[in-house]
Amino acid sequence: MTATRAVLDAALAGQRPGHDAALALATETDLDWLMTVAATLRDQAHGDVVTYSRKVFIPLTKLCRDVCHYCAFVEQPKPGRASYLSPEEVLAIARAGQRAGCKEALFTLGDKPELRYAQAQEELARRGHATTIEYLARVAKLVFDETGLLPHVNPGVMNAADVALLRRVSVSQGLMLESTAERLTERGGPHFGSPDKAQALRLETVRIAGEQAVPFTTGLLIGIGETRRERIQTLLAIRDLADRYGHIQEVIVQNFRAHPGTRMVEAPEPSADELLWTIAVARIVLGAAMNIQAPPNLSAGRLRRLIAAGINDWGGVSPVTPDHVNPEYAWPNLDRLAADTAAAGKTLAERLAIYPAYARDRQRWLDGVFATPVVQAIDMDGLARVEAWSPGADIPPPEAPTIFAPAVSSDVAEILTRDRFDEAAIVRLFRARGADARAIMDAANARRIAVKGDTVTYVVNRNINYTNVCTYGCRFCAFSKGPLGETLRGPAYDLDRDEIARRVSEAWARGATEVCLQGGIHPRYTGNTYLDIVRTVKAAAPKMHVHAFSPLEIWQGAKTLGLELIPYLERLRDAGLGTLPGTAAEILDDEIRAVLCPDKIKTDEWLAVMTAAHAVGLRSTATIMFGHIDEPVNWARHLIRVRDLQARTGGFTEFVPLPFVHMEAPLYLKGRARKGPTFREAVLMHAVARLALHPLIGNIQVSWVKLGPDGAKACLEAGANDLGGTLMNETISRAAGASFGQEMGPEAMEDLIRSLGRVPVQRTTLYGAAPTERVEVSRRAVPLAPLVNRPASAARHDKDRLG
Repeated sequence: MTATRAVLDAALAGQRPGHDAALALATETDLDWLMTVAATLRDQAHGDVVTYSRKVFIPLTKLCRDVCHYCAFVEQPKPGRASYLSPEEVLAIARAGQRAGCKEALFTLGDKPELRYAQAQEELARRGHATTIEYLARVAKLVFDETGLLPHVNPGVMNAADVALLRRVSVSQGLMLESTAERLTERGGPHFGSPDKAQALRLETVRIAGEQAVPFTTGLLIGIGETRRERIQTLLAIRDLADRYGHIQEVIVQNFRAHPGTRMVEAPEPSADELLWTIAVARIVLGAAMNIQAPPNLSAGRLRRLIAAGINDWGGVSPVTPDHVNPEYAWPNLDRLAADTAAAGKTLAERLAIYPAYARDRQRWLDGVFATPVVQAIDMDGLARVEAWSPGADIPPPEAPTIFAPAVSSDVAEILTRDRFDEAAIVRLFRARGADARAIMDAANARRIAVKGDTVTYVVNRNINYTNVCTYGCRFCAFSKGPLGETLRGPAYDLDRDEIARRVSEAWARGATEVCLQGGIHPRYTGNTYLDIVRTVKAAAPKMHVHAFSPLEIWQGAKTLGLELIPYLERLRDAGLGTLPGTAAEILDDEIRAVLCPDKIKTDEWLAVMTAAHAVGLRSTATIMFGHIDEPVNWARHLIRVRDLQARTGGFTEFVPLPFVHMEAPLYLKGRARKGPTFREAVLMHAVARLALHPLIGNIQVSWVKLGPDGAKACLEAGANDLGGTLMNETISRAAGASFGQEMGPEAMEDLIRSLGRVPVQRTTLYGAAPTERVEVSRRAVPLAPLVNRPASAARHDKDRLG
């Protein structure tokens, strides 16, 4: 075995080559093997996704004090022509990008032209600035403030003050090292006469950026006279800084192209194989996790080979502005880029200017002004959120994306053959995009057909939220009010027995078979309060099924009476409680609960309540509330915990995904949560739940309140078989900002179901057929009487109060 082959084998085993071993790769000529190793490493960390940023290119100034011999960007000053774009011109370009769906504003400019040209110095002075970087900071802030585009700045060599200033107005910065070979700055070299190409200065800029926690872009320009060994030395210099600070978010491998009008117009360009060799070696030296990019417009017709060499990113691609650095080479059409990426077995996905790992760790890597915009612009993977839709919004769901390659990834195909999924498999399914996501939804739908046929069930019920006063501080909840918060997002209320009884009687008269009762944890409520609520319902409608009290309410009720869970649940059962809703689950992973609902019952306590309920013959639903601060690994743990409990007790009747509705949620308003799941994520939750919970839980319900009719249809075609309840009243989602109605009557339910070619069936809570008499009454329902929500302050003095 050759020395370099040993290095490559070690790389496959997760060991990056040391400096000497890396330098030895300069003599490796087996390009196919290098590319195989590089692609394998890339796949270990990045899977089947290749990213890009949809950007608008803003060339703030084309003046530069350097005279790089290959550069087609730089221009000389001319009398009567402005040296810099004006703020108005900058904004016009940015707004064009905004209209085209761009999320990144790339500022590229010459290095310190004011140190060479009096015209630049004078123009800056007229604008009130001493340096180009000061002016850049001004217009970058302007673009962000006016358009919301996230600035990425490439201003050249910077000192610590420059980096700090730009950190406050941008999400990321960049400076190409190009090559650490100092000989390229000597007479006859491409960097001769360019003071800012001194590698000590450029490396110091990259180091300062690391010291100041700035997400940073750097890279190589190959084919300008450097050797392969010198390229590896440049890669090692980058790696050393990345290891020290963790701030280098991407490394570009850019191939020199000879431009007309430059001193190097006749210089030979690097061959395609030379570019592939450098990409592959970059991947091996920098490791699996590094983001490695190659500009697609500089290698038209060879994109599949670039992917095969180990890249995982195409860089910024603009639908509205040219590549001012390489003006002869147009950006690829994004559909064409997606198709070429798919032809290489990968899925194209949009990212922000800041990569996912940095977007997730916002407190470390971003100035505070950008933390909220970034979290609200990302999906569960930290990639760009590319749709206006969100749960609860009265906006049509996005159209299904074009799938450019029908082939399903081998790992997804293999997982779909399994009978049981472990955590890693579930996470992989949740991360699916493109053809993989479609295959998962189709598999879930096939499983639904096999288990449930073409029927879609629903229940005629009424929600009764008896109080919104709550002593808990769940950070996602827009419904609850603290004991003194009577005017926060509407008045605090506390229903009396008569109003509960009236609503129950009215629901029975309208054909309901179930009332669902939940509320806040009122400071005066005890376990006897919940017993009293059950008795009130049964007195008003003896045949009404009582579906009531989350595990939090059960836990609290038992605690106030000094009872263990089972004796207290037995009292509730004997009083007439029929089943428990599986709410208060949120995410059954204490890592998330510590942020989401820190004072609420823990995962084990929620599971303990459900175990006890099932033990005394009370069945329950199970829910997940997702799409806020959580990630697929948290979802996987949740599903596995529900599945494992169901395997022991068999007590869950259905699984209900509840997408996070963000609009009024405190955690969102404080800039700490996403805008709920994307539409793909929401539909995948139903599909993956169908597959992961099979055969233990047969019913997967979709929330029409959160997803709307069109969203509900999509989920019913991706594994769901139940449309939930008609509700009559809905308070919790609407308090969070959901736009959809409070009631979907039987006719509307059935019209929706039949529009899919499916068969509607009205059911009971326990999935039996609803009695014929109830069905007939439900079709003759009269409008609801106005609600009477007694103010919480009045309830304090009322002898009929619940608490």
